[in-house]
Amino acid sequence: MTAATLFTPKITPDFDDTGLDNHALDANMDGMEYDDGADDEDYEDSAATGQSAPTESAQFRKLQKKLRRQVSWAIRDFNMIEEGDVVMVCVSGGKDSYTLLDILLLLKRIAPISFDIVAVNLDQKQPGYPEDILPAYLNEQGIAHYILEKDTYSIVKSVVPEGKTYCSACSRLRRGSLYGFAKQIGATKIALGHHRDDMLATFFLNLFHGGALKSMPPKLLSDDKQNLLIRPLAYVEEKDIIDYARLKEFPIIPCNLCGSQTNLQRAIINDMLREWDNAHPQRLASIFKAMQNVAPSQLADRELFDFEQLSLDRDDNERLFEGDNIQAGQTDSLAEIGLPVSPKAQTFSSKFASDKQDSASKNKTAEGSRSTQKIPTINPVL
Repeated sequence: MTAATLFTPKITPDFDDTGLDNHALDANMDGMEYDDGADDEDYEDSAATGQSAPTESAQFRKLQKKLRRQVSWAIRDFNMIEEGDVVMVCVSGGKDSYTLLDILLLLKRIAPISFDIVAVNLDQKQPGYPEDILPAYLNEQGIAHYILEKDTYSIVKSVVPEGKTYCSACSRLRRGSLYGFAKQIGATKIALGHHRDDMLATFFLNLFHGGALKSMPPKLLSDDKQNLLIRPLAYVEEKDIIDYARLKEFPIIPCNLCGSQTNLQRAIINDMLREWDNAHPQRLASIFKAMQNVAPSQLADRELFDFEQLSLDRDDNERLFEGDNIQAGQTDSLAEIGLPVSPKAQTFSSKFASDKQDSASKNKTAEGSRSTQKIPTINPVL
């Protein structure tokens, strides 16, 4: 096999169009709920009794539609793919990159814009790497692809101290090779298979160990401004990818070829996230939503928000203390610093009085006129 081999497809990849519509890039995310349907035992039973293939099941069609919509929303929300783009999909042989490639190829057929896809795999020469699996799959599917061969494994082994994990150094070397190759072939976007749970795990890794509030963004311009990275699976949960890869029967290549990496902090974070998801199903969704709803003025980053220039801009309207009484102690001391010794108080403000009247008029029922008294809000001066 040469350093870079290219296969140009002569056939169109075969996909099931069942359940697809022409609005993949214009869907409303709010209120969408899905049921994954049959479990693993149902799937095994159907296979044993000679029933239809997993990809012909209602469960698969529903799951595929869900993933297609979520990827479409991510592409739309972050303007990931545009007319005429050449999208280089990085395929490692894992469930995430297989799913990404599969969904993007499916969207390519129905999207209202025209773009091209090329799959790229970097064979890093780890011991025992099954180098024939990916080319065979990509050739069988008729997908244009490159297989790059570069012995980064030996480099990583030589620079990483004994007992330390290889992943960080390995990913940097892999990323550098793929960035340069994308520019070499004229790819305008680099698509990576990171999903929502990867982004959450990175957020907590930086929070717990890096002292920073940052994660993997859905779209990123490289530091040298030569490449645009996109993560179309940004809205997709890992458990859905696991189910999809199982039903599609992707030829998965294991990611532990470098040996046991049991002390990875990311693995610990992933276990934590899975425990949260099992105990509190909406927690991860809420955390991910928070990553999209940042309030810089409520944090403490002086570069992100100008705290130094904050100043009062009071008007002449006076809001009296809403209570029963004010006891002013040490009146001489208060007078010395120019503060009132007999500040006035009010039971409730005119605003709440009008609210009370409006509420009374709106809540009349057949049983008689009844109003709900609104409790005044007290804003203490800190």
